Amino acid sequence: MTRITPLAMDELPDETQAALKFSENLMGYVPNSVMTMAHWPELLGAFRGLVSVIYGESAIDNGLKRLIGAVVSAAAGCQYCKAHTTLGARDVGVDEEKVKAVWDYQSSVLFTEAERAALDLAFAAGQVPNAATDQHFKALDAFYDARQKTEIMAVISMFGFLNRWNDSLATALEDKPFDSASALYKPDQWQAGQHRQNP
Repeated sequence: MTRITPLAMDELPDETQAALKFSENLMGYVPNSVMTMAHWPELLGAFRGLVSVIYGESAIDNGLKRLIGAVVSAAAGCQYCKAHTTLGARDVGVDEEKVKAVWDYQSSVLFTEAERAALDLAFAAGQVPNAATDQHFKALDAFYDARQKTEIMAVISMFGFLNRWNDSLATALEDKPFDSASALYKPDQWQAGQHRQNP
């Protein structure tokens, strides 16, 4: 069970409800993680601003950003964020076969060397202790400029926050990402675990 109960939509101020309708229209649901952040409206507002910037006007493909989020979440062990990011990748147009292959990105022919470099950094940076090295950044240099590398790091860092938030709180996974991840992955690749105690 989620360790801090998310607020219900009707418990929120009208302006916050209106803002969250944006998430619902974009994703088809409002994440329980966001509804828990709503206990501190200023935090929710700041987080929404961060997400808007990271997934907004971009020098990096937004599909790759979702896959970076998936891989950093896999390294951190956050099943909630793995389900969200892989659904998000599909929603922004990443081919389903590529999303299915994301856990094997290092050997899959569906990934370019540029994508592998970004995902290698994501996997290293998502570990504790952090395993990112100079070599990871040298590998990025062949494909990405400073702005693009900054965007990659912003995605990795945003999921550092989300992975800790959702795993610490055992945030309940919503039906849409649960159904998506359950259909895409074998049990040895993804299981909801603590995020689906009370479906």
